Amino acid sequence: MQLINKTFLVTGGASGLGAACVRLLAQSGARAIIADLNAEIGSTLAQEIGAAALFSATNVTDENSVLHTLQNAREHFGDLHGVINCAGVATAEKVLGKSGPSSLESFSRVININLIGTFNVIRLAGEVISKNQPGENGERGVIINTASVAAFDGQIGQAAYSASKSGIVGMTLPIAREFARYGIRVMTIAPGIFDTPLMAGLPEPARKTLEQQIPFPSRMGRPEEYAALARHIIENEMLNGEVIRLDGAIRMP
Repeated sequence: MQLINKTFLVTGGASGLGAACVRLLAQSGARAIIADLNAEIGSTLAQEIGAAALFSATNVTDENSVLHTLQNAREHFGDLHGVINCAGVATAEKVLGKSGPSSLESFSRVININLIGTFNVIRLAGEVISKNQPGENGERGVIINTASVAAFDGQIGQAAYSASKSGIVGMTLPIAREFARYGIRVMTIAPGIFDTPLMAGLPEPARKTLEQQIPFPSRMGRPEEYAALARHIIENEMLNGEVIRLDGAIRMP
C-alpha cells in the first residue's frame, strides 16, 4: 500500500512510538488520527503537524470512545486505511511480593489496556476498513500491533506485561487469516528496549546497564526506527500474519 493520501489511526499517538509514527506518516504524504488520552500533548502534536493530523481523545478500552474516534476520522479525512496500535502501559510487580500476593486489579489493568484495548481497536477499525474499495491487488488496509520482546523473554516482575504482549503475539496470525478475505493485513512489531516515555524515568546508570545487554547496536532503540519498520510493513504487502522482533538481537536474561 502506498502512503500518499492514506489515513491511519495511531493509538498512543501522542508520544513515544506512536508520535514517531504520526510524524513519519505525515512526512510521507499520509494522514494520521492521534488517538490518545493525553489531550494536551496530542493536541500540541496535531498543531505541530498541521492539516495531515487530527487529535481525538480516545480510551482504547471503551467501545464508544473508539467508535467516536473512528467517526471523527471518517468525517475529517474520509476513508480509514490502517491502524498502528501503540497504546499501552507497563508495570513491575512480583506475583509474591514482600507484602503478599500482587494486586489482581493491577494485573487486570495491564491486560485490559494492552491486550483487550488492542483487540477492541482491531475489531472496530477492522469493520470500517473492510468497507473500503480494494486496491489493485485487492488490499483494503493494514493493521500493525505492538507487542514486546517481553512476550518471549519476560523477566521477574513482568507477569502482567508479558502476558498482555504474548496475547497480542498469539492473536496476530488468526486475525490475519480471518481478515485475509477482506484484503486486510495484520502484523505485529515486538520492540526491545526503546527510548520512550516509559524509560524516561530511569536513572542514567540503569539505562547504561540495559544498553549493555543489547548485542548491537548497544543502545536503546529510537522511536523513529520503530516508525520506519511500520512504514515498510505498510508498503510491503507480502508482510502479513507475522511478528517482527526489533531489538538489536537482545534476549532478556
